[in-house]
This record gives sequence, structure tokens and C-alpha cells, in this order.
Amino acid sequence: MPARLGPPKMPLATPFGTAFGAVYRGQLARSKVGRIPLLFVASFQSIGILVLLRGILDVDNSIAAGQVVAGSTVLVVAFVALDLLAQRFGALRAAGALDYYLTLPIPPVAVVLGTAASYATFAAPGTVITAVVGALLYNLPITGLWLLLPVVVLSGVCLAGLGAVVGLMAPRPELATIAGQLGMSIVLFLGVIPADRLPEIGRVARDVLPSSYAVDALAAAFQPGVDWSKVVLDLAVCAAVGIAALTVAAVTLRRVGTA
Repeated sequence: MPARLGPPKMPLATPFGTAFGAVYRGQLARSKVGRIPLLFVASFQSIGILVLLRGILDVDNSIAAGQVVAGSTVLVVAFVALDLLAQRFGALRAAGALDYYLTLPIPPVAVVLGTAASYATFAAPGTVITAVVGALLYNLPITGLWLLLPVVVLSGVCLAGLGAVVGLMAPRPELATIAGQLGMSIVLFLGVIPADRLPEIGRVARDVLPSSYAVDALAAAFQPGVDWSKVVLDLAVCAAVGIAALTVAAVTLRRVGTA
């Protein structure tokens, strides 16, 4: 008689790096179809804002000019991580595709980050182009643009987590699209407009918005004297919000997928 078999064993959890790579490659192959429109839209809208404000802003005010360039650059990240990711997860929820990911032995955070990274791959050139064009257009130094890397990564993680939460919580994909576009508009206005020109309620809202800390950190790169303690603090806020948002997104992914 054959030996009695025990209950089937569940597959071991896939390491985060392997799971992230698998989701990233899968989503990257899907998003290749729209890479040209994505590159064009993500870059063109921010450069258009830079050109528009160039005609009304006093370029001798390097602080205000740096704020505009930094805000326009972070807007590219918001377009991808907040707007497009909210739409993507809203569509996945509406199609019932989240159940597929939940059947795989992969961490839910890897699903969120892998999807976000696939979109960010095509938008990354837009952030560099926007920052360089803005610096040249407003006569700002470009020697500190190495700070663009940690700013884009941390703000991308932060906004990607928020975008995923919006898309997963929205009961309909249309609502996810509206919420993502609304969030991107808030990032635009509170990031591009210099903080000292906002009304009091606008300054309070800006302090609450996590992307504004990324804007402030990048804006410091265009100034001659950089307060590195403040830059590190701003980036730490983005990292903390990103971790919290990704945690909420992972929990929401499990809840929505099993509902």
C-alpha cells in the first residue's frame, strides 16, 4: 500500500527581490505599448508649466525659481505614481485581477512597488529633462542635481503608496481616475507655487502634503548654501509616509482581493 500522503504543502513565500522583479517585468511588458505617450505627457506638461511661469516670475528670486523647477519635476513623479497608478489598480480591482496576485506566494508590497516601478521606468527621463531644462531656463546651477536621485526615489515610493491606496479603495475605476487626477492637481498647485505666496490655509495644506517635502529637498539643490539637516529631514518624512502608505496598500490589497 502506498504511504498515506499528508495535506498538501503551501509553497514557500517568494523573496521580496524575486517577487518584485517578476511583477516589474510583467508590468513593464504590458506598459511598453504606452511608453511614448507616457514619456511625452509626463515631460511636456511639466515643461509647459516651466515655460508659462517663466514669463511671470522674477528669475532674480532664486528661491522662488528653485521652488517652481522642483515642483514641476516632482509633478512628473506624481503623474506616474499617483495618477496612473491609481487608475491601474482601479482597473485591476474592477477586472478582478487582484485575485490572481493573491494566489501567488509573493508579498503584496512587491505587487505595488513592481507595478509602480514599471511606470516609473518610462517616466524617469522626464524628471531629468524637466529638472535640467528648468535649471537652464531659470538660470539655476545644476551642480546639485545629484540630489534628484534620492528625491525621485523617495517621493515616488511615497506617492506610489498613496496612488495604490486610492486605486484599491475606489469602488469604481472611474472614481479612482478622478481621485488620482485630483491628487495630482493638488501636488501641482501646492508644489509649484512658492510657499511664501500661499495663503495661510494653503501653507497648512502644504505642510500636510508629503510631496511638498520632496519639493523642498530638491529646491535646496538650486541654492548656494544647502541646509543638509533640513534636506535629510524632508527626505525622511517622504520615506516614513512611503512606508506607511505601502503598508496600508498591502493590507488593502489583501482585503479587497479576498472580499
